[in-house]
Amino acid sequence: KKKTVSFSSMPNDRKINSTAACISLMLEGCELKKVRSNSRMYSRFFVLDADMRSVRWEPSKKDSEKAKIEIKSVKEVRVGKKTPVLRSNGLSDQFPDECAFSIIYGDNYESLDLVASSADVVSAWVMGLRYLVSYGKHSPEAPGTGHPSLRTSWISSVFDLADLEKSGRIPVSRAVQLIKALNPGMKTSTIELKFKELQKASERPGAEVACDLFVEAYCELCTRPEIFFLLVQFSSNKEYLGVKDLLMFLEVEQGMEGVTEEKCLEIVSKYEPSKEGREKGYLAIDGFTRYLLSADCSIFDPQHRKVCQDMAQPLSHYYISSAHSACLLEDNFWGRSDISGYISALGLGCRSIELVLWDGPEGEPVVYTSPSAASCVPFRAVVGLIDQHAFTASAYPLILCLVVRCSAPQQRLAAQCLRKTLGEKLYLEPPNPVASYLPSPEELKGRILIKGKKLPPTCEDSEGEVSDEEEGWELARRLGQEDREAPEGGGLRRVRLSRELSELVSLCQAVPFQDFESSRRGQRYWEMCSFSEVEAGRFANECPAELVSYNKRFLSRIYPSPMRIDASNMNPQDFWKCGCQMVAMNYQTPGLMMDLNAGWFRQNGACGYVLRPAIMREEVSYFSANAKDSLPGVPAQLLHLKVISGQNLPKPKGSGAKGEVVEPYVCAEIHGIPADCAEHRTKTALQSGDNPIFDESLEFQINLPELAVLRFVVLDDDYIGDEFIAQYTIPFECLQPGYRHVPLQSLAGEPLPHATLFVHVAITDRRGGGKGHRRGLAGRRGRRVREYTSTKATGIKAIDEVFRTATQPLREATDLRENVQNALVSFKELCGLTPAANMKQCILTVSTWLLHSDSAPSVTLNLAEQYPPMEAQGPIPDLLRKVLTAYETMIQTSRTLIESADAVYGKLIQAQQAGMDFHKELHRIEAKEGLRGRKLQKALESFAWNITVLKGQADLLKHAKAEALDNLWQIHNAGQSCGIGRNGSASPEPSRLRAPLEPIPE
Repeated sequence: KKKTVSFSSMPNDRKINSTAACISLMLEGCELKKVRSNSRMYSRFFVLDADMRSVRWEPSKKDSEKAKIEIKSVKEVRVGKKTPVLRSNGLSDQFPDECAFSIIYGDNYESLDLVASSADVVSAWVMGLRYLVSYGKHSPEAPGTGHPSLRTSWISSVFDLADLEKSGRIPVSRAVQLIKALNPGMKTSTIELKFKELQKASERPGAEVACDLFVEAYCELCTRPEIFFLLVQFSSNKEYLGVKDLLMFLEVEQGMEGVTEEKCLEIVSKYEPSKEGREKGYLAIDGFTRYLLSADCSIFDPQHRKVCQDMAQPLSHYYISSAHSACLLEDNFWGRSDISGYISALGLGCRSIELVLWDGPEGEPVVYTSPSAASCVPFRAVVGLIDQHAFTASAYPLILCLVVRCSAPQQRLAAQCLRKTLGEKLYLEPPNPVASYLPSPEELKGRILIKGKKLPPTCEDSEGEVSDEEEGWELARRLGQEDREAPEGGGLRRVRLSRELSELVSLCQAVPFQDFESSRRGQRYWEMCSFSEVEAGRFANECPAELVSYNKRFLSRIYPSPMRIDASNMNPQDFWKCGCQMVAMNYQTPGLMMDLNAGWFRQNGACGYVLRPAIMREEVSYFSANAKDSLPGVPAQLLHLKVISGQNLPKPKGSGAKGEVVEPYVCAEIHGIPADCAEHRTKTALQSGDNPIFDESLEFQINLPELAVLRFVVLDDDYIGDEFIAQYTIPFECLQPGYRHVPLQSLAGEPLPHATLFVHVAITDRRGGGKGHRRGLAGRRGRRVREYTSTKATGIKAIDEVFRTATQPLREATDLRENVQNALVSFKELCGLTPAANMKQCILTVSTWLLHSDSAPSVTLNLAEQYPPMEAQGPIPDLLRKVLTAYETMIQTSRTLIESADAVYGKLIQAQQAGMDFHKELHRIEAKEGLRGRKLQKALESFAWNITVLKGQADLLKHAKAEALDNLWQIHNAGQSCGIGRNGSASPEPSRLRAPLEPIPE
């Protein structure tokens, strides 16, 4: 079904940029569909009375006095399908969420459910009604009268400064430059056109404009309706945000913790353009827009801008940003070797660079990957460059992958050059034979490791033979330098290696891969294998669990297939999901794969190292990279993404589009394990100029959040040739909730000035996502069967008995969590909120109903108690009674969880540790039980599954307890701030409530 949501579709092309515009639309009236409780819809004409005291509709069977709602009786205005009637199954697919709204009114909290033709009409009615509800008790002035607003005064003062001649008029050209300076990114032609329109309408053509025209042009051009709508929602006076309003917005909507009034005043003084606003602590629409566009409000969590992960784990526990042919700027075989590619890769935080050494014409080795002998770079120059730039972007270790294609004498020169140039930075200490894992990035800070072949200990000569690597031979064939034919019988080629070069290799000794069993038995932790993408892809599909297990101790490097002669990139996610640390990318080739790589490595201060998910690092854990559903012990999450609007979108490069206007749509993609990979697109915003409105909600289920990446792509529907407009890629773990701007980038990853997407982000646990049960199925209310995670039999009696002791605690843990989760969803739905809402929003919503009524029932929160009851005095309406019952259920289930969690947690950990005691003896027990082949594999898988489930369920319970304590803290906090709390002195300390359980050791 086509959904039109462009703000330009307002009647008479009207743009809603003030409360006055909303009210004048309501005074004119418009057609809306009225939804009855039997799910039938009727078209009615709704209009606001001239005295602005009631809303009427016609035709109606009721007499005219009954077919109306008085503004003073309105308790709340809800946007979207937020009442039982609108949520009912028969209706949910007939209209989009953004076209529905409900008016909750009267002492019995009845709901009038309405559907509009577009989201713009909804915005206008909701904004106007909320304004009138706030001012219903005062005599409302007609829109547009009264003293000038904060904003008008400020724009007039800007005009006065530009009016150098003090004539009350300024040249159009100066006015255009002024608006452009105040709103960077806006096209000059758009501003000029607006002035022409307004001059024509007011019959005042000419080369100059007066102040009133300038103010009108500014307000029409620079008001973003979607931000104005947001301001009205949170503002207590509907024209600007006071300090308390801003504090509420930051805490409730943006999920910020510990916000103070001082912090809010800082924001006002930094972003509010008007002097009066800054002095009074008011943030009007322009300051609010500036704040939302600023880096302070970015979608990317600022904590991740610096190194924020544990850097003391073994090197094999990290993904490492790796380049394949960094020196190339064009393509593999016809590109030119250019030294600047190395600088660029190192500047992007790349921590593994490949160097292929060839015999140089002047007796010293060169690096080149182009068939032209003239395009080679002396090895000495490359090493000098690496020495200079190795640690400019990251202090963590750099790995140089040497592929040797030069003669032994030139290898000696290369080794001397490395020692002389890199000096102390070179890591040459021999591996510690008693350790089991590689040192950590923290221990290796500032060091350069050489990855390469090593002579066997038995070789005592100055050079010897070693097996060669496949990598680099495709190029040798093209260069005509392949004089070493593969040995008969298809064995590995042998090459000569000098002792000097061999001695530089310590922690990254390249060895050929045989099979997983041989590696498990004989590979040492400092030895590593390289796999072509074809070979690694086969392992990832056929035996992912073994590849994950292999990568817990050993580094693996994946290099592109030699068939990629265009230097295209493989999908790094295909190998990250199996724990492969070094996926070598062609940094010079832009596109989806490089976006994923660049976005992924932003999450840890862009230092080139990202800690792998715990489930891939723990010695005993069950993880299937190709799982099609949620994983044992990892809480699945729902991402609720609303794409609201786009700003200053450029035309696609090289596009032969039909007109000047782009017709964009947005694709949101999730990349991760196969169960998470998904893509949703918005509708196309037609004829919307550079600032389209999408206003569309998308939802994704994320089963392994630690490995998920979200990518926004903006494309043009009206194109001939290139459709790509912009993209932005961000790891799921770096998303900030709330209203955020996405800073769009070009295909090559460069920022596009002033081009953004405005979105709303919310993340909930899957069960709390309201997906569990379907409503309204033929009158039969079937209950969703609760799914319990259980342990699996290993076939070894002693071990199975230990895991059997966890059966009951596992059920209890699930019941404790799910009971709270279900109670929370019911309470939020009755408050008219989504499952993504937080507890503070719920309490504030209930208090708003009570404050908007003259005959409000007396409901209070007794904050003297740790689990505050919500108490009512006297009779209360049915809806409020349901809310109180749901609140009571939520408090009781939370209390049970908080008081029982530690004991159940203890039992789960006890069973997990008892299971781990068997781990060291596992192979002995298997032999004794006579397990082999498929039975042995099944026993090992079941054992790992059980350990993972116990640890995961204990973690989930710990997390649920912390969340329940946090909800209590929010209830105390909201109760005090909104006035329905009493005996508030006993508000618990957040630090005391949020004390987490001890983390489970790996």
